[in-house]
Amino acid sequence: MTCRLGNLLRRRGVKKGDCVTIYMPPCPLAVASMLACARIGAAHNVVFAGFSADSLSERIRDAQSSIVITVNQGVRGGKLTQLKKTVDTAVQSCPNVRHVFVSMRTENPVAMTERDVDMEEEMLKEDAVCEPAAMDSEDVLFMLYTSGSTGKPKGLVHTQAGYLLYAAVTHRYVFGYSDGDVFGCVADIGWITGHSYAVYGPLANGGTTVLFESTPIYPDPGRYWEMVQRLKINQFYGAPTAIRLLLKYGDQWVQKYDRSSLKTLGTVGEPINTEAWQWYYSVVGGERCPVVDTWWQTETGGICIAPRPSEPDAEIIPGMAMRPFFGIKPVLMDSKGKVLTSNDANGALCIAQPWPGMARTIHNDHERFKDTYCQQYPGYFSTGDGAHRSKDGYYQITGRLDDVINVSGHRIGTAEIEDVVNQCPEVAESAVVGYSHDIKGEGVYAFAVLKKSVEAEEGVLSKQLKDLVSQKIAKYASPDCIQFVERLPKTRSGKIMRRVLRKIVEGDTSGLGDLSTVDDPAVIQEIIQSHDKHFRKQ
Repeated sequence: MTCRLGNLLRRRGVKKGDCVTIYMPPCPLAVASMLACARIGAAHNVVFAGFSADSLSERIRDAQSSIVITVNQGVRGGKLTQLKKTVDTAVQSCPNVRHVFVSMRTENPVAMTERDVDMEEEMLKEDAVCEPAAMDSEDVLFMLYTSGSTGKPKGLVHTQAGYLLYAAVTHRYVFGYSDGDVFGCVADIGWITGHSYAVYGPLANGGTTVLFESTPIYPDPGRYWEMVQRLKINQFYGAPTAIRLLLKYGDQWVQKYDRSSLKTLGTVGEPINTEAWQWYYSVVGGERCPVVDTWWQTETGGICIAPRPSEPDAEIIPGMAMRPFFGIKPVLMDSKGKVLTSNDANGALCIAQPWPGMARTIHNDHERFKDTYCQQYPGYFSTGDGAHRSKDGYYQITGRLDDVINVSGHRIGTAEIEDVVNQCPEVAESAVVGYSHDIKGEGVYAFAVLKKSVEAEEGVLSKQLKDLVSQKIAKYASPDCIQFVERLPKTRSGKIMRRVLRKIVEGDTSGLGDLSTVDDPAVIQEIIQSHDKHFRKQ
């Protein structure tokens, strides 16, 4: 499949060094598309199939793709999504796109134009042998866009040898993977977790990997564990948000299925809370599988801090990532940029030396790469996360330090959401913050200031804004709550004080911190009062 597709891409003009955009669910042909690009020396840019046409077109243009690969329709949780239609809308603003390859994921026909290529039909005409391109270790393997705090997504670039090495060794050692094991990573291929631990890591180790296209509760909350029993999965890697969701449905859905094949349980995407960790360990794993709470990022390419590898019986503390992987040197920085050398300390998490899996640059914007990751603490890689180092020297991630929210393991920049809210003609300005959410980890809370002349019904406008964000970015980015306010708290230099808004939403009005730079302190009281009223109404 990979070879035929590689030959088809070559025949349609894709050359070594080009970038192909892939907008597909995690199905076998999507993996073949990634590997076919790699085989002919083209980079791939996988865009999560839940993104809107606007988000997709922005990524196609930035990656300068002339070929897009998609499916007629996606199937997820019993629903069909019209992916080909989304691509049709997106490519209207992408003059570089010459061809759209369309794979038939369902049997339902879709409208095809001259630009569209029936992928399966064309692949049958190709030879099943495709000569692999010879690549340099530092040539580009893929690009993957991630949210930045400035609003414009950044295309992080990963290279051939370093990334593959790092994905392979972390997969083998963190999860205790052995030859013949079946590895079940339920992440979507549109995220770095799907790249490293559903595709490249397991396959580089000659492993069997599971692709999961659905949701944890379709057709019922036993779905994951039914799959573990049926496929005899040995390592299961999922997100804390899914564990928290399933915990609420009760133990019976887990106990219904035989999970004796499981050897290691893992979590990724955000820190896991102790209650969810305990449930995962005792109910799902029957107190016999280590739970590896892994910390890493799109930027790091693979797992950097996790409880394993370690001595076989070394302790694992719930909710802690704990131990740095081979070659990873974490350091904590204080607010003055000094390295904290003692244990029992909190600071900004940085990495002190390069490692094979690290991203090399941001596509077409190396200055932004240096500014984002290397400027703040010269000589160190700045992760943008805060961490605590325990008295025993173990690491616990405390969350983002910048304006990026983590919704169900999806990173989204607050500036990106604000940008969309501000496009609404009734809105003068807005501020978006994250807040603690029982299921999703973080929810999205928006404050909007309306233009003086506006007399819209707040409920109607609120729905309009939520729909607009879903349409322009993705459903998961849509605000859970929108509060309309007269004005926003700002510093004298005009910067919105999101940290204060976050505290108000969290109900921590006594811990607002230093307010000496607020332009008008009365604003804060107004917002607190309107927030209390808003919540009484709800």
